[in-house]
Amino acid sequence: MPGETFSLSHLLEMGCCGCFGFLKKSSHRSLFSIRGLGSQFPQEFFLPEPSEDGDSISYSGTSDGSTKPRAKKSEEILLARAQSGWICREVPVKETRKVTLCEDEHGNKMVNEYVRESKIGSGSYGKVVLYRSTKDGNKYAIKVFHKSHLLKLRVAPSETAMNDVLREVSIMKMLGHPNIVNLIEVINDPLSDHFYMVLEYVEGKLVCEGSGPGGIGESKSRRYLRDVVAGLLYLHAHNIVHGDIKPDNLLITSTGLVKIGDFSVSQVFEDDNDELRRSPGTPVFTAPECCLGLTYHGRAADTWALGVTLYCMVVGHYPFLGETLQETYDKIVNNPLFLPDDINPQLRNLLERLLCKDPKHRITLPAVAEHPWVVEEDGPIPEYPCRHKNLVKLSS
Repeated sequence: MPGETFSLSHLLEMGCCGCFGFLKKSSHRSLFSIRGLGSQFPQEFFLPEPSEDGDSISYSGTSDGSTKPRAKKSEEILLARAQSGWICREVPVKETRKVTLCEDEHGNKMVNEYVRESKIGSGSYGKVVLYRSTKDGNKYAIKVFHKSHLLKLRVAPSETAMNDVLREVSIMKMLGHPNIVNLIEVINDPLSDHFYMVLEYVEGKLVCEGSGPGGIGESKSRRYLRDVVAGLLYLHAHNIVHGDIKPDNLLITSTGLVKIGDFSVSQVFEDDNDELRRSPGTPVFTAPECCLGLTYHGRAADTWALGVTLYCMVVGHYPFLGETLQETYDKIVNNPLFLPDDINPQLRNLLERLLCKDPKHRITLPAVAEHPWVVEEDGPIPEYPCRHKNLVKLSS
C-alpha cells in the first residue's frame, strides 16, 4: 500500500458529503505572535513548521539517527479497510449510480424517490435539504454538492474539498452506533455534476451558546454529554478523530438522544499514533496546541472541544472568544479558565481537567466516562458492542 497513488476514480464510488457550521471552519493554522506563553508549552511548540504534503506526516529521523516510515493517509487506511470488508454497521449504505431530477404532481422538486420539503442549512461545501421518501414516507436530510465546486476548493497544499467529502463518506459507511448520525444512501451519477448524501433526519441541534447564565441546566448537560462521550469513545476506539466537535454538530432526536454528525474533517489512523498537523475545525473550539500551527494529537484535541461544548452547555457562552481570529487563539492559549463561583465542585473539576491547556495533562476520554460528575446516578457509560471482532475495547 505505501507509495500507491490514490486517484479520484479509486474513491468516487464511496460517495460524497459536506459540512456546515455556525462558525466558519478554518482550513489552515498560520503561526503568529502569541504573548506570554511562559512555560505552559515545551520548546518544540515554537519551532518552525516543517513542509508537508496534505495530511500525511513524514519523518526525517529520530534522535538516534534512525528513520521512521511515512504515516499512511486516511484515504489509504480507509481503502484498505473497505477492501478487507472492515465494517461495523448491520445495513450497508445503499449505492445509487443514477440520478433522476423531476417534479411531483404538486410541483415539488424530486431527486429519485425523494421529494423536497425545505432547506435545512448551507455551508462552504454545499447545502442540506429536508426530503421525504415516497417509498417509506420518512424524512431524510440530504446533503447536495457539485463535484466541480469541490474539485476547485483547495483545503490543504495537496487536497481539495473532494478529499474531505470522500473521506467522510468512507468513514460513515463503516460505522454503526446509536450516537452517530446514520448514512443511508449515496447518490453519485457519473454523468451528473450533482451528488447526494442521504442521512437520517434528526430533528434538533444542541444549540446552547447564548442560552443565558446557567446554560441548559446541569442535569440535561450531563445527559447530553454522556451521549457525546459514548459516540466519541466508539470513534476513538476505531482510531477515528472527529476533528470538529461542537454543539452545532450534535443533533438531538425527538426522544432526547444526541447523535454526532459532520465528519467532513475527520481523520483515520492505523494505530494509536493520532498525530496531525492540519487543524480545520471551528476556531473557538480549537485546542491550545492546535492554535500554534504545529503537530498535535487528535484525540486530545477532540477532548478539549468536548470541554468547550460542556462549558457552553452549563455556563451559556464560550470560555475563550476574541474579536478576531488571532485574539481568540491568544485567549485560548493564554487566558485562565473562568468558572462561576457557585458551580458544582465535581463539575468544576471536570471542566478544569477537560480544558487543561497542556494536552499531556488533559483528562482522557475514558477517564471522562468514569468521572464522578458524569457517572452520578446513571453509572459509568456502557461499552457499545461492536460487530467488528478486531476492535480494541473502548476502555483501553
